[in-house]
Amino acid sequence: MKILVIGSGGREHALAWKISQSPLVKKIYCAPGNAGIIELAECVDLNPNNLKSLAEFAQEKKVDLTVVGPEAPLVDGVVNEFESRDLKIFGPRQEAAQIEGSKIFAKEIMKKCGVPTGWAKSFNDYGEAKKYAESQRTPFVVKADGLAAGKGVVVCFDEETALKALEDCFVHGKFGKGGQKVLIEEYLHGDELSVLCLTDGETVLPMAPAQDYKRVDDDDKGPNTGGMGSYSPVPSVSKEISDQIVTQILEPTIEGLAKEGKKYQGVLYAGIILTEEGPKVLEFNVRFGDPETQALLPRLESDLVEVMLRVAEGNLEDVNLKWTADDCVAVVLSSRGYPESYRTGFRIKGLKEVRDPKVQVFHAGTTLSQGEVATAGGRVLSVSALGKTFEEARRHAYAAIQKIHFEGMHYRKDIALRAAKHEVGLAVNHRAIQDFRDSQSSWLDF
Repeated sequence: MKILVIGSGGREHALAWKISQSPLVKKIYCAPGNAGIIELAECVDLNPNNLKSLAEFAQEKKVDLTVVGPEAPLVDGVVNEFESRDLKIFGPRQEAAQIEGSKIFAKEIMKKCGVPTGWAKSFNDYGEAKKYAESQRTPFVVKADGLAAGKGVVVCFDEETALKALEDCFVHGKFGKGGQKVLIEEYLHGDELSVLCLTDGETVLPMAPAQDYKRVDDDDKGPNTGGMGSYSPVPSVSKEISDQIVTQILEPTIEGLAKEGKKYQGVLYAGIILTEEGPKVLEFNVRFGDPETQALLPRLESDLVEVMLRVAEGNLEDVNLKWTADDCVAVVLSSRGYPESYRTGFRIKGLKEVRDPKVQVFHAGTTLSQGEVATAGGRVLSVSALGKTFEEARRHAYAAIQKIHFEGMHYRKDIALRAAKHEVGLAVNHRAIQDFRDSQSSWLDF
């Protein structure tokens, strides 16, 4: 098979890496790719948002399956374009992809389906939004309705922050068309969780849960980003909660979209918050998460290509996913200044020094400059590591990071730290229970 991967980030590198392991695959193309993907695929200089050129390339090269990484082409209708040419593609059609393209649309679907989420009110006028915000008690959340590269959500703990967020959307046009409408939404308190599922429009196949880190600095400080790290699985999430998310959120959403004539095929990513009242939806995304993908795919033992084919063909029934028992930690290395202004073009040193078989370095914002790898974006690399425990996985990941350097390199040092502590706590409790049982057994023997 020939596979085309659309995109250029860490998610797309992880996808290309996993796809390359399939015995079904003979050739991988990536449009446009990056300095890491070029080792796995033939990178072609095509704009991911030029849908016609992508489809023409797939036709010319007789591509058997196209895999879409970023959300913008999906929201713009790349699947519709490919399907109109009888080209097989993995991802939702434009009409279904609006569940990420418009947060207002997503709220309407959730309301119709009875999917648990926070209250929200939409606005397309700055004055009305400002007046409403001034009348509300903080905290609440201001969200740009459209795509904003993961940066259009502002948690407002005071009125000043709320009014600035509204100004950024309506007055300064910070998010372009994506900010011409906004939601003012309930602030929900609890642990966040990323749950991705594969679906052919009827069958819902959940992936392992993951947790990501949106804030740029340790201890969840600083502005929101596209994601500074992730880990999987999530030890604090029980099977009961996982099942609840599938039956009360994922399945009703897919069914509700189908009833609206918007059959959803691809991967659906639910951003969940675990409140005292149970899991609730923060947002939906219509693609693999970034950096969640870098924490999930190293754990996936199933052939991803085979599963994606089944999704595209509408034949996902009776498919099961196999996962390694290992934990995975993914740490993002970013440019200084991200997610705001930052400089690029700095040489990246030490990549060849990372030889740990437990570690994969996925490229995001990288390019080749005079034969050397250089920075070319805000999020530059993702360092993913496996381990029998989160403590071990963290040790492998951060040891590898010490070998890598570029000017202005920034990363969080607390990725999966809480999971590691939780794991230790479970182990301590298990030992205490076992010691108690042993002591009871000894007493009974006596």
